[in-house]
Amino acid sequence: MKTIGLIGGMSWESTVSYYRLINTAVKEKLGGLHSAKCVLCSVDFAEVEALQHPGRWPEAAQLLVAAAQSVERAGADFVLLCTNTMHKVADAVQASLHIPLLHIADATAETVRQAGIRRVGLLGTRVTMEEDFYQGRLVRQFGLEVLVPNPNDQELAHRVIYDELCVGQVQPESKAQFARIMDQLAQRGAEGIILGCTELGLLVGAEDSRVPLFDTTRIHALAAVAYAL
Repeated sequence: MKTIGLIGGMSWESTVSYYRLINTAVKEKLGGLHSAKCVLCSVDFAEVEALQHPGRWPEAAQLLVAAAQSVERAGADFVLLCTNTMHKVADAVQASLHIPLLHIADATAETVRQAGIRRVGLLGTRVTMEEDFYQGRLVRQFGLEVLVPNPNDQELAHRVIYDELCVGQVQPESKAQFARIMDQLAQRGAEGIILGCTELGLLVGAEDSRVPLFDTTRIHALAAVAYAL
């Protein structure tokens, strides 16, 4: 079994889900008392967000580079960034390492394609929904067509993620708003919807959508287990 390196804390609410999903999957596959071999470096999300907001991405990259190098030194065989948004700096992190980085968008896109879906909705932070590092990767490398919400709903989604989910709040009103947004994406032709923020699985599930949901946290965690085993 390979040792999984986790860069977490962005937010720790979803990092908990990673740890649970990874260990549950290892136990299901190997049985008995088996659990995952992993090394976790959990950063202070307040420090990361303070760099995200004004667009100080090179500094944010250096923070995650240091975290990734620490788990490599601790014996990790590969690394996961337990966040979608901070994959904006994934190339810089990978360039600093001698071990592979398992990209969350790649694992998700492969799962979407295996489901026979080509047109997907994308939900996440404003950066994830708007910028090329994520949406463009899905389009160019995997041939997906990506739909995002209108600007007002993008702002709503961004606010719910940072002001509620990242601090452990799950509000029924926000759940209803996300159900509405997902329904609108389906009406526009989305055959499935990517929950492109690792906290979104805490808010909505399959019962809230009329098209399949692709929970990036779960997909990324299971891809890590497959690679580790």
